[in-house]
Amino acid sequence: MEAVILAGGKGTRLQPYTAEIPKPLVTVDDKPIIEILLARMKKCGVRKVHLAVNHLAHLVMAALGDGSRLGMEIVYSREETPLSTVGPLKLIKNLPEHFIVANGDILTDIDFQTLFDHHIRSRAKLTVGTQQRTSKIDYGVLEMDAGGTVGGFREKPKYTFVVSMGIYVFSREVLKLVPEGRKFGFDDLMLALLERREPINTFPFDGFWLDVGRPDDYRQANREVEKIRSLMD
Repeated sequence: MEAVILAGGKGTRLQPYTAEIPKPLVTVDDKPIIEILLARMKKCGVRKVHLAVNHLAHLVMAALGDGSRLGMEIVYSREETPLSTVGPLKLIKNLPEHFIVANGDILTDIDFQTLFDHHIRSRAKLTVGTQQRTSKIDYGVLEMDAGGTVGGFREKPKYTFVVSMGIYVFSREVLKLVPEGRKFGFDDLMLALLERREPINTFPFDGFWLDVGRPDDYRQANREVEKIRSLMD
C-alpha cells in the first residue's frame, strides 16, 4: 500500500498552537501528530508515503526527512499555490492504481489494510472512511410551517450525523475529474462523482478517531495520551 498525506494547510483554526509551526508538527506526548499517523500506517503495512506540503514545508521536510528513521519511504510533493484538499493529488506522479489519502492532522486506530481491502472489493472509484458524530444544539429548537406557526418544539436537541473522517482510498481513475493547477476540494470531488452518478463507497468505523483541527480537539488529544501511545506500539 501507498498513501498520500495532505500536510499543506495553514492550520488557522488551531491557533495559537500553529503560530510558528505547521499543524502536522503540533505535538501530542512529545510526538508530532503526523509522526503518530505515519507510525499507524506503517503498522498496517504502508511502506511509501507521498507528503503534499505547502505552508512551512521546509519544517515538515526537516522533521521527517526521507522516512528512513521511521522505517518507511517518504517523498514530497510541494504546491506552489494552495490547491485545497484534492487538487494536490494531481501533482503526484506514478501513483499506484489504488492508494490511501489522509489529512495530516488525524489520530486514529483504524486498520488501513482492512480499509484498503474493503475499497478493492467494492470496485468503487472512491471509498470514504466515516464515523457517527452527535452534535448538541444549546437552544430550544422550533419547528414551524411556511406561515411561521409553531408545530413542534425541542429543548436542546441532539442530532446524529455520518461524517467523513478525512481518510479515503482513491482509485487513480478518479483523478481524471481533478483539474490541473487550480483549487479542487473534497467537496468538489464528491459533487462531481454524484453528478455523474458514480458509486461512492463508505467504510463505517466506530473506533478511535480525532481530527485535531481546533484547540478543543487538541486538548482532547492530550487527554488521550495512553490511547495515542498505543497507536505507535
